[in-house]
Amino acid sequence: MEIPNARNRIEPEAQPTSPRRAAAHALAINAAAVATLASRIDDEFDRAVNLILEYNNRVVVSGIGKSGLVARKISATLASLGTPSMFVHSADAAHGDLGMIAPGNVAILISASGESQEVLGLIPYLRALDVPIIAITGDLRSTLAKMATVTLDASIEREACLHNLAPTTSTIVAMAMGDALAIALCEARGFGASDFAQYHPGGKLGSRLKTPVRKAMHKEDLPICAPGSPLKDMLPVMSEGKLGLVLVMEDQTLRGIVTDGDLRRGLERSEEISGLCAADIMTRDPMTIGPDETLYEADIKMHDARITALVVADPSKKVLGVIQIHD
Repeated sequence: MEIPNARNRIEPEAQPTSPRRAAAHALAINAAAVATLASRIDDEFDRAVNLILEYNNRVVVSGIGKSGLVARKISATLASLGTPSMFVHSADAAHGDLGMIAPGNVAILISASGESQEVLGLIPYLRALDVPIIAITGDLRSTLAKMATVTLDASIEREACLHNLAPTTSTIVAMAMGDALAIALCEARGFGASDFAQYHPGGKLGSRLKTPVRKAMHKEDLPICAPGSPLKDMLPVMSEGKLGLVLVMEDQTLRGIVTDGDLRRGLERSEEISGLCAADIMTRDPMTIGPDETLYEADIKMHDARITALVVADPSKKVLGVIQIHD
């Protein structure tokens, strides 16, 4: 199914005739709506970023209903990317949770209609504390938009719901705008992988960010050959090594590596393969990584270079092992 763009708008049309078609139709509407947000990253968006950076304090995010769920997620994303944040439910705020908000905070209020009474009820209290308000709303003419310090446009043409009723596209667009704000702040703060690791010590992600390469590298029985090793002698070494490469060593110094790709390219350009040796087809001065760099850093290097393995070496270029993308 074709994804719509600004000139290829999805209209309400007749209801889809099958669950599969209904699902595809909903995804197309959502994708088209999110795609429009790029054109809304404007001066008003810059004002929102600069406001949070200027106050450099906790960001309070609030909403109710589905917008409340979006607010909770945006608050979590802000916090994980270096902007201290806290979710306050708009209804609970009037029953004691207002005490969580303090002068110096910045508030992000989320409401698709911009007229949710519980959300609007926060505004007098926020103003009394001199807390600036960033609104994420689908109606720029709404009360919330008019009373906010900065308003981010999260309007949509229609919901993905077949009856244009249930909050579907509107919640995705609001969340995407919040994510864009969190990422912009992350970039502005220079928040890096090491900072991210500090806030994510657990789980697989935390492991990748913290684990040094030396803990996962292959270091036993590495496949090694000399620069002058004939192809027929090198192939069994590569096969037995099961790393998809051979380290080409001379006087305990790494001269290059031969990968499956090097082997294929060497065979393609050579008319006579019987005389080929490792030095003829190896990659010279291959990329290496230090043993104390993290699995995350190894992953980034391999993806950027479009390779599947790295030689692990110390500062003196002594080979310590091999790390693969699968590791």
